[in-house]
Amino acid sequence: MKKYTGLLFVSLLSGAITLGSYKILFENQSTSSAITLAPNYAKNVNLAAETIDFTSAAESTLHNVVHVKNVTVSNVPRNPIMEYFYGYRGNQQQTQIGTGSGVIISEDGFIVTNNHVIQNATELEITLNNNKSYKAKLIGTDTKMDIALLKIEADEKLPYIVFGDSDEIKVGEWVLAVGNPYNLNSTVTAGIVSAKARDLSNEGLQSFIQTDAAVNPGNSGGALVNTRGELVGINTMISSPTGSYAGYSFAVPSNITRKIIEDLMQFGNVQRGALGVEGGELNSNVAKEIGIDQTQGFYINKVTKNSGAEKAGIKKGDIITALDNKKVSGFSDLTAFINTKRPDEVVNVSILRDGKQKIIPVILTKKELLAFEYNGIELEDIDSRDKKEFKIDYGLKIKSITNENYIDYADELEGSIIMSIDGMKAESIDKVSSYLNRKKGSKAQYKIITKNKQLVRIIM
Repeated sequence: MKKYTGLLFVSLLSGAITLGSYKILFENQSTSSAITLAPNYAKNVNLAAETIDFTSAAESTLHNVVHVKNVTVSNVPRNPIMEYFYGYRGNQQQTQIGTGSGVIISEDGFIVTNNHVIQNATELEITLNNNKSYKAKLIGTDTKMDIALLKIEADEKLPYIVFGDSDEIKVGEWVLAVGNPYNLNSTVTAGIVSAKARDLSNEGLQSFIQTDAAVNPGNSGGALVNTRGELVGINTMISSPTGSYAGYSFAVPSNITRKIIEDLMQFGNVQRGALGVEGGELNSNVAKEIGIDQTQGFYINKVTKNSGAEKAGIKKGDIITALDNKKVSGFSDLTAFINTKRPDEVVNVSILRDGKQKIIPVILTKKELLAFEYNGIELEDIDSRDKKEFKIDYGLKIKSITNENYIDYADELEGSIIMSIDGMKAESIDKVSSYLNRKKGSKAQYKIITKNKQLVRIIM
């Protein structure tokens, strides 16, 4: 009897420890973040469409996707004919209504959508799948990746989506696009992943998931989910000569979206880490031109001053083949990975140097701290003080002049703001560096606001 009593006590103790561990682990996880991550699953491989059940994924996702209404009120000049006959003066208010989709990511009402869906909104309204409507508050945006975070105060706990791992999806895997195209609420379409790490801007910023699921105007901000109903992307744009679906659509990967949302919640802005390298994607022609055999990877032709890459010893001529063991075939792969990281995080960079493979740990630098130099002109992103002083919302500051041809004008130019280069808006270091690198040292026309607030155009 004593033996059985001992066994019973051990069983009860083991159960208590297991239950306590479960509560500590999972309750702590649930309170640490508003975002819920999906567990790891075995992959569905070699399954035809007719053997996959889309219904459960579609049904659960429909309740997590909302309709977003953007009301914009703007002042427009009055009709000149009315002004002539009736003497009306000044402007009149014009109201415009735009619509799109959004995805509920927490039970307390956080919603992710596209920045272009809510841009310039005077008022935002969210309608749930049960037809209840709420006013929404804008928490923050990332214009570069076209992501916005909203918040509603609902009178109930809301159904929310679980984040999947967008790095793990495969080309050819089935996905569903859920949204409100043409104001047709709760629409589901199916397709496959056509490509990953797709950059349509040629600026090295984007890293879209490309699918052939039908996406149309109004789908923007909606969910791209796998067959388990886990979020793998936010539907953002289409590639079409007509403006409607013509074969391919593009989504911001969920891992990038999740990092942006967490930054907006925690810091109020997006914390961008930078490796600090410039270069290009390898192929046969590039490899032949620079005299190497390697045809895949990212070839470094410049290392940015004071960057993590420079401090870690990465050099011009190195070829990046992987980041934390994730293969890098080109700039989009590199960008997709770095966009999920923050300043001061350590990334193990696999490089090929002189035919030998090396792994170099690099501490990422804050992107805003890095500058870009072209033709002896060093540029940096503007900050909030510059925006307020010059009454602008974009531009690049001339940090220094080292080119002997312009050194006599350094006092006037340093501290001035570049608004455009060859007619292209100077919206970011990334965009401008990509454009100027393609010019290969040739001169460009700059539209500049000088320190005394004069607008000038010069060629440098």
